[in-house]
Amino acid sequence: MSPYIQHRRVLAAALSGTAVEFYDFYVYATAAALVFGPLFFPSESASAQLLLSLMSFGLAFIARPVGAIAFGHFGDRVGRKSTLVASLMLMGISTLLIAFLPTYHMVGWLAPALLCVLRFGQGFGLGGEWGGAALLAVENAPKGWEARFGTAPQIGAPVGFLAANGLFLLLGLGLSEKDFLEWGWRLPFLLSAVLVALGLWVRLQIGETPAFREALEHEAPPMVPLGRLLREHWAPVITGSAGVIACFAIFYLATAFALGHLTTARHMDRETVLGVQLMANTFLAIGIVVAGVWADRTSPRRVLTVGAVATVLLGFVFGPVLGSGSLPTVFVMLSASLFVMGLVYGPLGAWLPTLFPPFVRYTGVSVAFNAGGIIGGAVVAVEAQRIAMMGGIAMIGLFLTIAGLLTLAGIWLARPPHADAMSHPV
Repeated sequence: MSPYIQHRRVLAAALSGTAVEFYDFYVYATAAALVFGPLFFPSESASAQLLLSLMSFGLAFIARPVGAIAFGHFGDRVGRKSTLVASLMLMGISTLLIAFLPTYHMVGWLAPALLCVLRFGQGFGLGGEWGGAALLAVENAPKGWEARFGTAPQIGAPVGFLAANGLFLLLGLGLSEKDFLEWGWRLPFLLSAVLVALGLWVRLQIGETPAFREALEHEAPPMVPLGRLLREHWAPVITGSAGVIACFAIFYLATAFALGHLTTARHMDRETVLGVQLMANTFLAIGIVVAGVWADRTSPRRVLTVGAVATVLLGFVFGPVLGSGSLPTVFVMLSASLFVMGLVYGPLGAWLPTLFPPFVRYTGVSVAFNAGGIIGGAVVAVEAQRIAMMGGIAMIGLFLTIAGLLTLAGIWLARPPHADAMSHPV
């Protein structure tokens, strides 16, 4: 097989599988912001319902490190490819089953309990997805192209977001409010079955990565990769986790939280806000591409540093602009936020793997990425809604400032010792 065809298949597998995974994840995020509150969480106010719904959304961030450990174990012992197939199937099955859930009015508290179980399954599957997809791309990259190849899983994020929110927008425009609440919201979850089948087909066409095959030739994999990781590489886990906090904080404030706040507290039209977010999502894709090219020409560390500083500055304007209620200003702010996210998200696929050797790389990358997600995603999403309910919308941006500072600290304290072993010309 020619290198061109092999590289194309690797990039397609990294992008398509991650796009499917993130589509599933964003479908839940959008539904949590729009419909899960009244359908699954009865409460005295719409804001309280939204808070409970976002808490169920945050549950996946607790599951993600657990999934990272489980899938990382097999990814470092068995291989990247088969582990990625398993994570995709778990994520897809969990998402599909949400389409068939009864609501609170049908079965009482069993409904939110089942929803939380399936949400945990989503997070568990996604915990093993991103790290494996990043390694699949970067460990197959030609020398000097690591960052650009490493953006393939990241590009899956805006693609998945576009598909999820775009479908909800079309359903909102084509269905009455009654039909949308009764059955229309289930259709995006049903569609995930088709997308998962496509992602599986693409991933089954590729082989194992050169870096993992080469490592097998020199020594046997560790019996417990997590044990070796925590004994010998605990510092990169901490700095790597800090390094990803900013991208999670930006994304979930600019998407799930902003959507819920603008439609619930500001009473803006749902389809209008979804349309604004879809247009702003373009800047996330642009930011990721710019970051990948820039990182290969300079270094992933430098691009991440610029993005972290921009995140700190973004925090000073995010809350006041979101609270202004001016849709054009909100669009500019969301576009700028997602572009900055591209700068702190795009280079991660090339930066995080350099912190770990091959036999603990899947576990290390996955644990660091998802541990950072607990702080940047779950904590920020829930605390931001709690503060907004108390009338503190202007203070929301401080989460971004703190996240940017934590990411900046992680980047500067990390010492990547394995950059030369990341890729092999094919």
